[in-house]
This record gives sequence, C-alpha cells and structure tokens, in this order.
Amino acid sequence: MAEFLIKAADERGRLLQQVENGYSEAEVRDRLVQQGLLVYWVKPRTLLSGDLTVRRRGKVKQSQFVIFNQQFLTLIKAGLPILNSLDLLIKRQRNKYFQSLLQNVRDRVKGGELLSDAFAAQGAFPRIHSTTLLAGEKSGNMEEVLSRYIAFQRLALTFKKKLAVSLVYPTLLITVVFGMMIFLVTYVVPQFAKLYEDMHAQLPEITLIMLNIGTHAQAYAPFVAITAVAAGVGFWYWQKTDHGAATIDGAILRLPLLGEIWLKYQVASFSRMLSTLLAGGMPLVPSLETAGASMSSRRILNGINVAAVRVREGQGLAKSLEEQKMFPDLSVEMIEVGESTGALPAMLNSVAEFYEEDVQTALGAAMALVEPVILIVMAVFVGGILISLYLPIFTLGSSIH
Repeated sequence: MAEFLIKAADERGRLLQQVENGYSEAEVRDRLVQQGLLVYWVKPRTLLSGDLTVRRRGKVKQSQFVIFNQQFLTLIKAGLPILNSLDLLIKRQRNKYFQSLLQNVRDRVKGGELLSDAFAAQGAFPRIHSTTLLAGEKSGNMEEVLSRYIAFQRLALTFKKKLAVSLVYPTLLITVVFGMMIFLVTYVVPQFAKLYEDMHAQLPEITLIMLNIGTHAQAYAPFVAITAVAAGVGFWYWQKTDHGAATIDGAILRLPLLGEIWLKYQVASFSRMLSTLLAGGMPLVPSLETAGASMSSRRILNGINVAAVRVREGQGLAKSLEEQKMFPDLSVEMIEVGESTGALPAMLNSVAEFYEEDVQTALGAAMALVEPVILIVMAVFVGGILISLYLPIFTLGSSIH
C-alpha cells in the first residue's frame, strides 16, 4: 500500500491534513467520501511533500505502542486529565520520534482538537486506534473502549510473533542454501576451471557444463547484481501501484497451500478488528470501512468496501460478504449466526480465534513439509556440483592405476 497526503473537512467544517494508506488516489478519495468528509485533494506522499505536520520519518513499533496505551489507560483510570497524562508519558518516552508525535498530539488537544483527531493527524498510528478513541469519545466510556483496543493489540502482537518464529528456520535455511550456491558457482567452480586448464585433461561433459556456468557467473556477477537491485527497486514501486498490488495479491491467493493460509490470516485479522470496533460502540459501516482499510490483501479490501456499500443500503453483513465470494463459507455462516442472535462482536471474536488457530496449524504443517524439501534440493544441487567437479579427478586416478 502507498501513502497519500489528504486535505479534507469533516461535518463540523474542521480541516484535516493527514496521511492515509491506500492503493490509489481514487480508492483513498472514495473511502473518505464514504466517511462523510469533503475532500479537497489527495496526492501521493513524497520526500518533498511540504506539510511538516504529516511528514513521517519513521514508524512506531507495535510493542512500543502497546506499552504506551497501557500506561495511558492506567493514568486515566487513576483520575489524571488527558493533558497531564500525555505530559507525563512524553517526559518518560525515550524514542525521540515517538516523543515528537506525542508532543504534537498534546499541542493539538490543548488547542481544542479531539484526542482521536490529534492521533489521526500524525499519520503514524493505526487507523483503528483513532477510530477506537472516537468511539470512546462519543460514548463517554474511554476507559472500556481503550481496554478493548489494548487487548486487541496484545492478541495481534502475540499472533504475529508466533508466525514470525515459525518462519525463522525456513528463512534461515533458504538464505544459507542460496549463499552456498552463490559461493560454489562464483568462487569454487572457477578455481577448478583454472586447475583443469593447467592439467590439459579431457573432461566429462557434465564437468565442462559446470565450468562454463561458473566462469560466466564470475565474469557477469557485477552486472547480475546491478540488474537484481534495479529489478528489486522496480518491483517495489510496481507493487505499490493499483495494478501491481492486485496482480501480486491474486498470485499469492492462487498458490496451492500458502494462498489459503494467507486468506485465512486476512479473515482472522479483519474479524478481530471489526469485533473490537463494534464492541467499542462504533456503527457497523464505519467499522467495516476502518477494518477493511487495514487489510494487506487487495482482494479482501475491495470486497469489504463493496460489502460496506451493501450494508449501508440495508443488506445484512453475512449476505454482503457472501456475495463477494472471498470469505470461507464457515466464517460467513458464523457471522450470519452472530447477526441473527445479536451477538455479532462475540461471534467475530470466535471467527478470529478459529482461523488464527487454523493458520498456525496449517503454517506449521507447511513448514514441516517445506524444510525437508529445501534440504533435499540443497543436497541435489550441492551434490551435483561437487560430483561434476571431482569426477575428472576420480577418472584421472583410475587411469593412473
């Protein structure tokens, strides 16, 4: 997703200038209009963007943000006013960038802005956070709403850490395999080429092929590296475009095993966010738009936006999601039961828990299958290279005897 600078006005006539994440200018503009904002302009954020109030120099770590929210909630529960709580947390904050953001929030609140608007204007915090604060401000129950958001943050952070841990070993294994392959082809093979050239020996066909690959790889390695870097940069910019994001997302979802895992992960994240927003008192349509905008999958994002329009027109949530043909049937059925019983937030939590567990199980099984495949591929390639290089030595040794 790309970042866009927006300038809009809300129903009270207050101007908003902030950073919004989205796939295109049209998608961001449509989303803001659906939220009831009057949009003046939407433009891509660049390093030369002139608005210092929305310029970002980094990101706030999720774990750091969890700690801040927990401390902020504790101070509010103790009876401290919001400004005093912010002053105290600003003094204790060691991250200078995070501290500058909080100082800007404090100044905006002191100037009369709502706390939710002040956080949203920074462009560095999750959108669901400012939406949650807005729900607390409207309901007058900030403590309970913030407690739910902190619980959501902790669950999301724990889930991401579990996924990251399960991917560490396969990633390390693949890195080692590629590093070994590059070392063998670009350094070891050319050394053998020099050795056999001095010996003037007749070499087997497989050895000649491997020596040609190695010598050419060493000669063209700088050009290959430059091309790879240029292709990587081009791909990074392309995947931020509307067409690129849709193409990559479609390719991921079509993968035999990983595509299903990716879809279930997105469903779990969406269900958890939507449940948190609804439990905080937000209406269904704004909650859908906020949760949908946080999705990494372009297909899920587009589907949720269309479903939000259908819900706004009076159609049920389960029926609207079913029409998009993206959510698994079981999740749609569970949401339908939650709607009919009036327990939609609780049922969405159940959907999230079910698919989070399913993702962990499926990912564990996939990694258990991938790891031996990687080892087998490494053994075949490395063994093939070594055999092709040492085969002439064995042949020469047998001819001497």
